Amino acid sequence: MIRFAVIADPHVHDCDWVPTGSGLPGAIRSFGETGQSTRIFNESVPAFRAALTAAVEAGAKIVALVGDLTDDGQRPNIDKALSIIAEFRKRHGLRVLMTPGNHDFFAIDGRPQRKTFLAADGMRVAVDSAASAEAATLGSGEALQILSGLGFTPDAADRHWETPFGHDPDWQARSYRTTSPNGHTACDMIDASYLVEPVDGLWVLSIDANVCIPRDDATDFTDSMHFLDPSKLGWDVVAKHRPHLLGWITDVASRARRLGKHLVAFSHYPPLDVLGNSAATEIPVFGANGLAQRIPDPSVAEALAATGIKLHFSGHLHVNDTARYRSTAGGFVNIAVPSPVGYGAGLKIIDMTPTATHVRTLPLRRIEGHDIAFAAYRAEAAHMHRAAPAASKAVDHGQFLNRHLCHLVRRRYLPREWPSDLEAFVQSAKVSDLLKLLGVTLPVVNDFSMLCMVEDWYRFRKAGALALPDIAAERVALYQRLVSGPRAEPETELAARMAVIVDLLGLYMNRQPSIDFAIMPNLDIIEGGAEQGRAVA
Repeated sequence: MIRFAVIADPHVHDCDWVPTGSGLPGAIRSFGETGQSTRIFNESVPAFRAALTAAVEAGAKIVALVGDLTDDGQRPNIDKALSIIAEFRKRHGLRVLMTPGNHDFFAIDGRPQRKTFLAADGMRVAVDSAASAEAATLGSGEALQILSGLGFTPDAADRHWETPFGHDPDWQARSYRTTSPNGHTACDMIDASYLVEPVDGLWVLSIDANVCIPRDDATDFTDSMHFLDPSKLGWDVVAKHRPHLLGWITDVASRARRLGKHLVAFSHYPPLDVLGNSAATEIPVFGANGLAQRIPDPSVAEALAATGIKLHFSGHLHVNDTARYRSTAGGFVNIAVPSPVGYGAGLKIIDMTPTATHVRTLPLRRIEGHDIAFAAYRAEAAHMHRAAPAASKAVDHGQFLNRHLCHLVRRRYLPREWPSDLEAFVQSAKVSDLLKLLGVTLPVVNDFSMLCMVEDWYRFRKAGALALPDIAAERVALYQRLVSGPRAEPETELAARMAVIVDLLGLYMNRQPSIDFAIMPNLDIIEGGAEQGRAVA
């Protein structure tokens, strides 16, 4: 048996970094920014340490890190992340293999950043990379040179290592020509993909799907504004702008079968719908908002299935999900790995045997140092003559993320992403009103607000079954009866759209197994705990 761990999107931010010329004692991000972000910042170092510790305690010696190692690719944050990784390798022999994410670097020469940090008295202080140069996101070449030890270049102990371009690890040997959408502007970019055999029998395929392309009118490739942001492009542009990748992946998969290797692929972006297969249902109501707009075109799944890979891990969206694709071209399973700094925090432990791949999900609810910035959040609130945020009183990491999600629902998701009529209904109605609107007769012993239900809706959307500790059992039972029972034909537009909200909840709650399960050679997914076995040294 071969055992390894998968961690996604740790977004390491070093609170001890002192931005040059800022007069700050450190780099604690404001709750004002945290409360508008889908990830948390200051808690990232304790969360990353907890994830690596969980991997070690589970017996893993290898970690596949599915991108966004750092929060925005600044040198202080990269240095902090690498120091933690070096510590775990020295103490535990833990090897981290990384694929690039959209937060790890940008284009050729990076891009400027402006963040809000907290002074000792809670005052918000903006730090701009124009004044503090180290606050800028690094470019691909500089960042990858620093990160090269995370699988991007061969290790002396590797049994095999290659790139789509051969065996030369030099970055100049790993560049390709990419063009703008209209094909009129071109520049050379690095493809950081690699294949490594870190232990006998395991082939780890890191696919750099972080495709950065110049704009149609680009003239200055040192200027970040002349490039398109890859975070909204993902796999949709891989086939067009890195066509060499699919052929190489096909060849790797063929050789792995011939040589009897366990092949595991991972990239930052999901190649399948990782929202419970709900995107097609969601977009007609919400439009191109939120996470659904980042689900790739179905042609991506067909192209990747045709390569012959069977197992792929993704991050980026900070969700816990298992998705499967089958067609005449082939099939594969994608496992979306939750982030340590997003709701439903956790990591995956994988056991590969000749007969099945077993997956365990380890939640990260209790971590040492979860309250590292709580005093600063309370000082920030006091400085602004506001009540301290509820999240700053959380008893553990899981509760902090749960309260952070509730804050997001009220301050970001509802006002930004929901149609105004749906938002108005949610803000004023109770669940009994929803049942009446839908013509559903169900007993509600303790009525509760629609806002509470929408918070649960987002919990299930992001975390699947990992959300159950945060939702009262009686609400879960009510939701299951609601999503599976009969409903009257909608009489109004509001009723029709709220019916879709209920349908989406059903998809989020009843998705493929995503906690403990096994993937069989025929891609059947069987719910149940993973077998225990000897970890690979």
